[in-house]
Amino acid sequence: MSSAPPLSNASTLSPSPVSQALAERRARAFWPSVIALGVGGFAIGTGEFVIMGLLPEVARDLGVSIPQAGHVISAYALGVVLGAPVLAVLAAGWPRRALLLVLMALFALGNFASALAPGYLSLNLLRFVAGLPHGTYFGVAALVAASLAPPDRRASAVGLVMSGLTSATLVGVPIAAWLGQHIGWRAAFVLVGAIATLACVLIRRGVPDLPAAGNASPLRELGALARPQVWLTLGIGAIGFGGMFAVFSYIKPTLIEVAGLSIDAMPLALALFGIGMVAGNLLGSRLADKSLKGTIAALLVWNAVVLGSFAFMAGHAVMASISVFLIGTIVAIAPALQIRLMDVAGEAQTLSAALNHSAFNIANALGAWLGGVAIAAGLGWTSTGWVGTLLALGGMVVFAVSIWWDRRVERPSAGRA
Repeated sequence: MSSAPPLSNASTLSPSPVSQALAERRARAFWPSVIALGVGGFAIGTGEFVIMGLLPEVARDLGVSIPQAGHVISAYALGVVLGAPVLAVLAAGWPRRALLLVLMALFALGNFASALAPGYLSLNLLRFVAGLPHGTYFGVAALVAASLAPPDRRASAVGLVMSGLTSATLVGVPIAAWLGQHIGWRAAFVLVGAIATLACVLIRRGVPDLPAAGNASPLRELGALARPQVWLTLGIGAIGFGGMFAVFSYIKPTLIEVAGLSIDAMPLALALFGIGMVAGNLLGSRLADKSLKGTIAALLVWNAVVLGSFAFMAGHAVMASISVFLIGTIVAIAPALQIRLMDVAGEAQTLSAALNHSAFNIANALGAWLGGVAIAAGLGWTSTGWVGTLLALGGMVVFAVSIWWDRRVERPSAGRA
């Protein structure tokens, strides 16, 4: 199968037989592109989350404590936060497919190298490198998927790409964890690198050669940082999405100590979380296509209710398991925030789309830290649910400011609400 032919931007063309043919070519390219980009997301999701279940093996092999081994998670997250804006700005003028290939190749190399890391410091450095392409990859992948979809299906297209990430928690992570436990933690990173290599092949063959936006440049991308709505939307994700991580970071000891589940039941509980993520991502993207702002508002309320109810449901095994599934659905807000960023970023599409994943990693760090503070203060394992509720409420406040800015400061948008 040969590479897809170059496609130019259709937005500048008036309706004509040529633009109609271009639209048909984009439609034919949609599913091969989404599948290829989703496999890349599956690789990234597997690589990001599998290490969390292999910390004892890593610690034992490298001769460090488990908390020290946990620093490799922070190193990866730091790579995501820093890599997203830096790579997005530096590669602003690159054709989309070429940029995606370089990003996925860097991710593959980072994981293969992680499997060969001789010691603790080198592993941290290599996990940082592996995290660098994460945010930019998903940002550019979202832009490509949205550009190939009809205008009223952009969020669904982004959700399909994100389904690679969410399905990794259900399929990729358990498989990689099993390899890591039976063959060694290095085997898990080899598997991730192999999946990323497969994604490179699929992207090369299935994603059309879309050019960067006209007159794209690092300076124009940096212009996104001057837009208040970009910062407000990032704030919604960094704060409002943090509640999920406040609870999930401590879900294992909470289910064992409070719900009375056995250690053998943990894989099932984590599978329920993965199923919730997949379902939430697909449903949230469909809702966002119908009403973007309405979906963001409703899902922030949903987050607050689900996380607050965890404090009451965690004491009963069955109810706690249901709550874990519901917490997974909180990821439904991710496609909506991705599209919102694309809408408010103006011409700085690449940087703004990539920053969405920096915001989510900030949410990860913020939620886990605040949840730990509550537990350390003696408030109990279930206090993480209340922390999550407060973060969701904080996200609502930021979103309310964003809506106010839309109505009072900027000219009312002619687009859909």
